Amino acid sequence: MKLLETKNITKQLDNRNIIQDVNLYLNKGEIISLLGVSGVGKTTLFNIIAGILKPDRGEVLLNGDIINGKSGNVSYMLQKDMLLAHLSVLDNVALPLFVRGISHKEARKRAKELLPFFGLDGFEKKYPAQLSGGMRQRAAFLRTYLFSDEVALLDEPFSALDAITKQDMHKWYIQIMKQIKLSTIFITHDIDEAILLSDRIYIMAGKPGTLVKEIIIDHQQIEREDFNLTVEFLYYKKEILQLLGTN
Repeated sequence: MKLLETKNITKQLDNRNIIQDVNLYLNKGEIISLLGVSGVGKTTLFNIIAGILKPDRGEVLLNGDIINGKSGNVSYMLQKDMLLAHLSVLDNVALPLFVRGISHKEARKRAKELLPFFGLDGFEKKYPAQLSGGMRQRAAFLRTYLFSDEVALLDEPFSALDAITKQDMHKWYIQIMKQIKLSTIFITHDIDEAILLSDRIYIMAGKPGTLVKEIIIDHQQIEREDFNLTVEFLYYKKEILQLLGTN
């Protein structure tokens, strides 16, 4: 079932065509990635899906309804965790509920119930500066989830982490996604990350940017924790490198 879909999305900025005729879809409970070099238009597409920008042509549909230029329908997590330094972890993650007008008492109650689920139990009174990079990202993920538990746009959420923390976060994210089934679109420059986390990968290339290939990742019979050690993983990586013109 198509939860979110873009149809022929085209956008020009500063008299320059940024993206053209972009068609993608996201099924319920699915993780897809947008993979491409810098400047190809991935963030522009995200801003259009999030309703921050309006497309010059085309439609964004959520559950079949057109949401062009309408913000607040999907959650959007940027590269930086954007946690507010003066707020506790609990109030940071409950922020989307506060904004919706839910009472602070009820919002904190809802957020606190999910803290153990996101590995943050016992840290509700801590402040962002007291957290590790991985824990800050977990808090940011929870806040994103509380904004919308239907569709999340994640713009390179692991890029600021060191290699070991990133690997741990990948394992954690795969685990939690199996449980919450949040439909997700990733932006990433990391090929390994895209293969490991995605059900499908869209390769974006060209000027203006367009989708040149959809790669379906077959995770059947494969334990995702060991997927990056398989021959299948290397085949996917080689194909992507060729499509990106880096091999």
